[in-house]
Amino acid sequence: MTGQPPITTDLSGSSDVERFETKSLALMPGQRVRAKVLSHQPWGLLVAIAGYEEAGVSASVDMIAPYSRTTIGHEDLTALFPPVGSEIDAVVQQVRRYHRPASVRLSILPADLERFTWPCDFCGERTTVSPGGDALVLDVRSNDGPGSLTVIAHRHCLAERIRPENAGERLRALRIGRQ
Repeated sequence: MTGQPPITTDLSGSSDVERFETKSLALMPGQRVRAKVLSHQPWGLLVAIAGYEEAGVSASVDMIAPYSRTTIGHEDLTALFPPVGSEIDAVVQQVRRYHRPASVRLSILPADLERFTWPCDFCGERTTVSPGGDALVLDVRSNDGPGSLTVIAHRHCLAERIRPENAGERLRALRIGRQ
C-alpha cells in the first residue's frame, strides 16, 4: 500500500504499525540545521527544519529559558524572536522520541552555534556535542515497544562502563567517528 506505514509483527504475533519511525533518527544533538520560523508562541518559536519537513517532527526553539534573564518584560523578549517566515541557523539541542511525533528542541544561542555542550548523562559534567567534541550520542530502544531515549556521554564515561573483558568495544567507544 503506497503511503502507508509498514506493518510488522511483534513476538506475540500481533500486527502493529512500525514501532520506530526512522526519519528523525538522522537528527542528533549537536547537529547544525537551518529552520524556517512558522509561528511565535508564548514560550518561543515553532519551526520547520530544512530537509525534514516531511519527517513528521515537531520542532521548536525555547526563547524563554535562555533570554528571560536578559530582558525586562514579555515585549522585550518577543522583540528578540526572529520574524515569522525567516530562515535561521540552529543547533539540535534535544530529540525526544517517546511518542509520535518526535519532538526536536533547537537552540539559536550564538555560543551553542559555535560549540554546543550538554551534561554527560553518566557524570554530569558538560561535554562538547558539536562535531569534533568528546560526546557520544546513544539512541536507546527496546524490543518491547515504541519510543526511544537519547543518552549523551563523554567517550571515556561510556568506555569505563563497558566490561573490561570487552576491550574492543571499549576502544571503539573512544574512537568512533574519529577514524
